[in-house]
Amino acid sequence: MKHSIHEQVLAACFAAVIAIFAQVTIPLGFVPLTLQTFIVGVVASLLGSKVGTWSVGIYLLLGAIGLPVFAGGASGIGVLFGPTGGYLLSFLLAAFVIGKIIELTNESFWYVLLANSVGTLLSLLIGTIWLQFAVHITSVQAFTQGFLPFILAGVIKTIASTLVARLLYSRLPKKLVPIFSQN
Repeated sequence: MKHSIHEQVLAACFAAVIAIFAQVTIPLGFVPLTLQTFIVGVVASLLGSKVGTWSVGIYLLLGAIGLPVFAGGASGIGVLFGPTGGYLLSFLLAAFVIGKIIELTNESFWYVLLANSVGTLLSLLIGTIWLQFAVHITSVQAFTQGFLPFILAGVIKTIASTLVARLLYSRLPKKLVPIFSQN
């Protein structure tokens, strides 16, 4: 897969942005509330399925090799296999799906909201299932600890990521934002 220099720079820069937003955390048991899903939604909405997913992949790779980029400054491959690993790994699929929905439709508010809603739901579902197996709890316990507490925050972050992406569409040069070249 060949990426232009422009795409590589965007992916790296936005991986750093994801790392910064990951540091905003509120501890809630096994899974902290973070701004990662918010920023993954913004990144995928701007960069599209290819570059957005690549950006998330760079972020995950940086954390896996030991840079303290995960929530609360965590790092290492163990984090990806721990209780929150499913949420982190789900960002790859979420970014791809968000970007792809927008690429196949357009950047209107409703399509960006739909895309980010699907991405958030995927992250919560995958993360919750992973949590169940990672800490050996029942599906009801996983739902009450890994999904239910994050529904309201997920709705708020989904709306916020949609609004921020739409604002940035109008503020950033069209040449900078890959999603515009997809439609």
